Amino acid sequence: MARSRALGAAANDARGAACRRPGTGAAPSAASETLVDQGPHPTDTRPPVSDPHDPGFRVERVDLQDGRSELRFGGQLRFRQCFASWQSVRRLARPPAARLALDLSGVDTLDGAATALLLALRDEVAAAGGEAEIVGAHGRVRAMLDLYGLHPPRPSLHRPPARLGILDEIGRETLTMLSESHGLDFIGDVAVAGARAVRAPFSINWGDVPRLVERAGADSLPIVLVINFLVGLVTAFQAAVQLKQFGANIFVADLVGLSVTRELAPLMTAIIVAGRSGAAFSAELGTMRVSEEIDALRTLGLDPYGFLVFPRVVTLVLVLPLLTILADVIGIAGGLLVAMLGLDITSNAYLIETQKALGLWDVFSGCLKTVFFGLGIALIACQRGLAARGGAEGVGRATTSAVVTSLFAIVVVDAIFTVLFNAFGR
Repeated sequence: MARSRALGAAANDARGAACRRPGTGAAPSAASETLVDQGPHPTDTRPPVSDPHDPGFRVERVDLQDGRSELRFGGQLRFRQCFASWQSVRRLARPPAARLALDLSGVDTLDGAATALLLALRDEVAAAGGEAEIVGAHGRVRAMLDLYGLHPPRPSLHRPPARLGILDEIGRETLTMLSESHGLDFIGDVAVAGARAVRAPFSINWGDVPRLVERAGADSLPIVLVINFLVGLVTAFQAAVQLKQFGANIFVADLVGLSVTRELAPLMTAIIVAGRSGAAFSAELGTMRVSEEIDALRTLGLDPYGFLVFPRVVTLVLVLPLLTILADVIGIAGGLLVAMLGLDITSNAYLIETQKALGLWDVFSGCLKTVFFGLGIALIACQRGLAARGGAEGVGRATTSAVVTSLFAIVVVDAIFTVLFNAFGR
């Protein structure tokens, strides 16, 4: 049975679509109807198609002898072209065949809205008691249908990654973290600035060092002294409770002196400097970064590592040992106060016992650690500041990250030195 019907008039009523009779040359075993998009109707109120050479789309129905039917689409199936003629397309799908195939083998382009129309047409045929499926899609057309979940996902042609060992995973994560933070690049640039400072000392911005020393040292001194005095006082109180039971009150001087000079004073001083000066350095450089002042320095021929970073590194490396020495003295004074008021020990006896307990190495080892504390705090703070992005929020994140990372680094460095000193019997 062969039947054909021109749908030009119907398509014109639907804004520009025309149905044309494909001729009587259809195969004897099938009937066909063709709908060709010819652009918007003159009465269409929508803006015309901008591309006059757009070939539009075409659709043809073919009824096969076995009761199956096909709607064969071709051309560019975009929402702008097919929406006006879609009522005619729906009429082509009626009466619904037992099995209707929406053949997209001739479609070159398919957008999301047209995909939604095709899916709605398939559901409409199914609701009328028929069975419809979309076939023949390839290339980008199939990719669009896959995006809408029309086709089940195809198995990947790539081999699954081999299972990694724990050391391999740790190494990969470490490399990823370092690459994201640009930590190695930063350390390399600072090393170059340091080498330049040795080769050409006047290339470094030494003029900022006194101002930075005042801010990181003199301005931090009150809080450093108060905290370390309280630390010495609390340590003496805790020791006094135990030493009283054995009548060894005088040894509170030994315990306070050793614990303060070797561990507590360097650690507490570094923590205060990290929270105060490290955060300030990160916020300053982060603000300069987001306001493009760093780029302006480069434009002027000034290296930000020699002009901004290196003076701050030198400042904390110099300031932290000096603050720690003062913290040692005030921490021992806190223990002395507890010994005089709570343990009835005279100041002379306490100071003589402290002098006997402490050696030069005890004070030096604490100061040696603070050099590395200051180096770590300055590098981390400056790196986080120079890596800041995203305005004030990014500066805040950089400052928080600088403080947290600095505290973590301080504890790690302190643990390393403790293990090394114990290993060498110090």
